Amino acid sequence: MATAKKTARKKPAPKQLPATSLDSFKCRRTLKVGTKSYDYFSLKIAEKNGLDGISRLPYSLKVLLENLLRYEDGRSVTKADIEAMAKWLTRRKSSKEIAFRPARVLMQDFTGVPGVVDLAAMRDAVEKVGANPDKINPLAPVDLVIDHSVMVDNFGTRDAFKKNVEIEYERNGERYEFLRWGSTAFNNLRVVPPGTGICHQVNLEYLAQTVWTRKEKVAGPRNTVKTVEVAYPDSLVGTDSHTTMVNGLSVLGWGVGGIEAEAAMLGQPISMLIPEVIGFKLTGKLPEGITATDLVLTVTQKLREKGVVGKFVEFYGPGLDHLSLEDQATLSNMAPEYGATCGFFPIDAETIRYLKATGRKKARVDLVEAYAKKQGMFRTARSEDPIFTSTLELDLGDVVPSLAGPKRPQDRVPLTDVADSFAGTLVNEFKKGDEGFKREKVSGEKFTIGHGDVVIAAITSCTNTSNPSVLMAAGLVAQKANKLGLKTKPWVKPSLAPGSQVVTEYLKAAGLQKELDKLGFNLVGYGCTTCIGNSGPLPAPISKAVNDADLVVASVLSGNRNFEGRVSPDVRANYLASPPLVVAYALAGSVNVNLTEEPIGQDKKGNDVYLKDIWPTSLEIAEAVRKSVTAKMFRERYSDVFKGDTHWRKIKVTGGKTYEWNKKSTYVQHPPYFEGMTAEPQPRDAVTDAGILGLFGDSITTDHISPAGSIKADSPAGEYLKKHKVKPAEFNSYGSRRGNHEVMMRGTFANIRIKNQMVPGVEGGVTVHYPSGDAMPIYDAAMKYKEQGKSLVVFGGKEYGTGSSRDWAAKGTKLLGVEAVIVESFERIHRSNLVGMGVLPLQFEEGTSWKSLGLTGSETVTIKGTEKGIKPRMKLKLEITNEKGKTQTVPVLCRIDTADEVDYYNNGGILHFVLRNLISA
Repeated sequence: MATAKKTARKKPAPKQLPATSLDSFKCRRTLKVGTKSYDYFSLKIAEKNGLDGISRLPYSLKVLLENLLRYEDGRSVTKADIEAMAKWLTRRKSSKEIAFRPARVLMQDFTGVPGVVDLAAMRDAVEKVGANPDKINPLAPVDLVIDHSVMVDNFGTRDAFKKNVEIEYERNGERYEFLRWGSTAFNNLRVVPPGTGICHQVNLEYLAQTVWTRKEKVAGPRNTVKTVEVAYPDSLVGTDSHTTMVNGLSVLGWGVGGIEAEAAMLGQPISMLIPEVIGFKLTGKLPEGITATDLVLTVTQKLREKGVVGKFVEFYGPGLDHLSLEDQATLSNMAPEYGATCGFFPIDAETIRYLKATGRKKARVDLVEAYAKKQGMFRTARSEDPIFTSTLELDLGDVVPSLAGPKRPQDRVPLTDVADSFAGTLVNEFKKGDEGFKREKVSGEKFTIGHGDVVIAAITSCTNTSNPSVLMAAGLVAQKANKLGLKTKPWVKPSLAPGSQVVTEYLKAAGLQKELDKLGFNLVGYGCTTCIGNSGPLPAPISKAVNDADLVVASVLSGNRNFEGRVSPDVRANYLASPPLVVAYALAGSVNVNLTEEPIGQDKKGNDVYLKDIWPTSLEIAEAVRKSVTAKMFRERYSDVFKGDTHWRKIKVTGGKTYEWNKKSTYVQHPPYFEGMTAEPQPRDAVTDAGILGLFGDSITTDHISPAGSIKADSPAGEYLKKHKVKPAEFNSYGSRRGNHEVMMRGTFANIRIKNQMVPGVEGGVTVHYPSGDAMPIYDAAMKYKEQGKSLVVFGGKEYGTGSSRDWAAKGTKLLGVEAVIVESFERIHRSNLVGMGVLPLQFEEGTSWKSLGLTGSETVTIKGTEKGIKPRMKLKLEITNEKGKTQTVPVLCRIDTADEVDYYNNGGILHFVLRNLISA
């Protein structure tokens, strides 16, 4: 096991980002709450002192404006930047770039491990040049929650949770030791141990405060220095795209790449354009029997249709008075699925209720209410509507029971149409229309399986398990089903993986956990599990039957992602649904059953039972929540949240400034990013005669580019692990090995469902190497090109990089030797990550694509126009030459969008930029 180079030392007091404002609008004031006084930057006074009309800004933009007022320094934030926020009201959009400094950073372990690895590597780089490694420390508070590593290996038994935890620690010992070292070595870094919950639910229920405070020193009278406590809106960036969940608690935040998050924690502002804000007006209230899941799938579909990529979405209207904060958090959680940067709700009476209900301290709750009202940031039924860029509206009464699938979250299907929709998918996409009634015998069992059978039913994901109403509903469905004698179908793998330990407490208190257990929905772990591909293997006989017969089987999960190849390598149709519907489909056993018309099963007497017979009323659900969910549960469960279980406490780590890398480790390795880095950035080489590594279609996700699921034994990553004496049974997942670049670069573009059109009809990470013409794994081809000294480009279609904020989708691209990615459109986070790794993102003009250009992948590409340097959103040209020597010139837009991003690109990446600045400081 790896150890640290130096003996343990006491951590010094955390350093924090300064907030010494020039205060051009003379708005620094004092707010007294109870016996305490706080400094704050008053929006109302700023409006009187020159920022006319800002009281009508969307609430989310008020958070950005306050941030600028507090950090005005004349350099990164100027008076003109602040004035631009007021000018936004004129056109309701802006081309002004601003610098946003979030209050804190949230990480999960899949992205957190490589983040801490990079910090450790930066310390090594600093030490090599003779500087103090302590220069590398988070300046903003960082919370890293270990939630992505538990897998559903065991299920359906009373000891499934205990066994899965033991396996988790066996698999991840090297990673967890490294994270324990990081929590002692770095200031301002706290680690929430495994088995606690999902980062976004822990954030919602405990970490987030809605209004943040910090002590700082300011000039006092007669050249003295005094300490004051400053109050300001809680805000964050996170290394997971569903960081937006906490927008439901009026905390502005969104997902960024691990690269961008590392820069933020090291004091770099988030560079962004003042966004457009789309107002989503909600009216009415949800009908009887409709869940927050049905609502969020409807909202996701509507916002995808409108087009909100790169924009803020803010909810408003009288419908907010009929949504619980947990419902609001569900809507905010799926902002990445509807394409927005965030999905924001303003502070109101429901916010205050939730803070009290989850055991927050009274002084903090009082501060939140007083601060929000003083700032004009507290919404009531009488509040004037903000001014938005544009709006859309939904009557909550129009929402119907829904699922989404079979492979995109925005593809909502009403419950009434699911069976017909799957039948159409079987015909049109999988070309198996004549196999609708095909069944395959399962070895050693008395049942058969066929197309559309549900083999995974998972109550999972922070999206829904943060909401007691849908968890109680699932428990009540189970209770009613058990009373009638219904059973889960034997081919279904059921699981329950809540986002926090509080869920277990209230399900037990309501007597509903035992009801779920009877149907196989035993606790399997506290973490993301099925939603991120950690569903674990299907029972071997079922997996064999599925693959032998080439069956299109289904999963039904209460998650937020259902992309191809994500949930399970054996499952090709994946549907998002509410927890009670997950239970219902486990009972029905197939998506071919129309649950609104056909029986879900038979009772003890052989009578048909329908969904309506086991569906709880809204009153039953509300009563269960009222009786069983208490503030005491939250206080007790989070009282020692950083302590961990006995497994965590037994990990012995010696603290030290720098880490001693274990060269034999297959989980954590020293990354090569800073090797050969010079004190000053060198001019970037022109991209000339680059080869094409891949031609990809639309909606290529970060799951396609950087899979988080299982590692195939015959893949380049699998071969690497076998070479290092790792047995296939111990491969674990790609996500768990993100601290080892050797594994991750081999896994880049290695998703089992990715389709590179250079090899038509073939799925998986394969390409054609030129000029040899040989088909081979993408990694192998990239290494051949590297040996030849040839740079590479990748082509894609629309929405390239959709999905989770995976830094390895950019890191792996860079390490394969790709210098530019050329597509029709980018997803926001992935584009930013590419720039952060020094990869050039280029976008075709409207109507142009690699398909319209007739590319086959045998061409070479030269990028023209960079000779005098890069400028934001400049026009460039591609010279594309085919094998016969014919060249076509194609205009493209450089998607380096800001001046800061130009600096990052010129330095070879954002971490190089930060490191050079820290060394020279």
